Amino acid sequence: MRKTKSRASVFLLILIILLLGGGISFTIRAFVSNSGGDSFFGDRVINTLFIIEYQGRPLGSYVLMYFPPTRRAAVFDIPGSLGLIIRHINRVDRIDALYDSERISSYESEIARLLGIEIAYSVILTLENLGRIVDLIEGVDVFIPVPIDMYQDELILFPSGLTRLDGDKAKMYITYELPEENTDLGVIRRQRFFLSFLRRLGEQNESLKIPQVSELFRSFMKTNMNMRTHAQLFDVFAQIDIDRVNIQAVGGNLREVSGQTLLFPHWDGSLIRDIARQSLSNIIDSPVDDRAFTVEVLNGTRITGLAGRTGEMLRGFGYNIVSVGNADHNDYQSTFIVTRDGMEERARVFGEIIRCRDIRVDSPVMENSGSPDLRNHGSRADFILVLGRDFNERFVTGN
Repeated sequence: MRKTKSRASVFLLILIILLLGGGISFTIRAFVSNSGGDSFFGDRVINTLFIIEYQGRPLGSYVLMYFPPTRRAAVFDIPGSLGLIIRHINRVDRIDALYDSERISSYESEIARLLGIEIAYSVILTLENLGRIVDLIEGVDVFIPVPIDMYQDELILFPSGLTRLDGDKAKMYITYELPEENTDLGVIRRQRFFLSFLRRLGEQNESLKIPQVSELFRSFMKTNMNMRTHAQLFDVFAQIDIDRVNIQAVGGNLREVSGQTLLFPHWDGSLIRDIARQSLSNIIDSPVDDRAFTVEVLNGTRITGLAGRTGEMLRGFGYNIVSVGNADHNDYQSTFIVTRDGMEERARVFGEIIRCRDIRVDSPVMENSGSPDLRNHGSRADFILVLGRDFNERFVTGN
């Protein structure tokens, strides 16, 4: 009798444990499935590689860095002509020579190494499937500054102003080439389209979560995400503050290698990694006063084009370069920054980019000081950067 009661008690205890375990498991699953994307991904930056594929090669490769708590994001445009040493074959070639849509790991790894980050997710869209998604989200709005009327295998017509592109028009918009258009303008056009595409995905997010639509949407892309992660990730992306997204193209020097023109990153890639770190800091910290500070760059040396090249570099760090030019003379020995009263701390943060610690507050010119007077100079910039002989086009030396 006692054995029977003992067995019954053990059975009842096991049943209670199973019921409790099942209840806890159900509660956890319900919480995860009903919670927003922020809780799913946690308090971390989400790095995602988007590739638009055209004729078997990347037409555009964009790394989206997003921090959900601040809703801030940054985008890096990786040109296919980027030159690098491909290690496993020990030769210099284009980065897109590594691209294989079936085995994307090598291409993704080189991009991650270039930016000094880890890429968690990837999304590949063929040009045809991009067009299908654009139709699924009922078009993408782009601003076209001047009307386009040309014939290139087919008639290409785009009116000026804000225009909604359907799938076919979107494919045409990012692939057409004007005879007089330089490469940079085509790159900028595709960058703007990508941001507009992200904006539209966010606007149509609720519609894309309808089961039948969601299944179709996912079928148009190749990704390393499972279905649940895919749904959660695009739910999170819908919260991006697109108006504050900074898109940065990797810059460098063009060189001929084995009959092709390759773009080699400035300073062996260290500059773009610094910019990536700065971008990550900006989207995580999200300061209240996050306006783009204005800078005037003046060349105080005999090195031709130094101010222009420095201005381009500083744009990558998010500064608004209002003008570049020559200083009042070309034999400045030291580099310095002139700022307005009350902005010294901001100027010091700016100076850290090039390791310039000589910060001078706006004041009348002193004899032999070499400091331009902002009031007399007529500059409206927040900072005037005067480049001296101690600047090596990346850092101030000898500090």
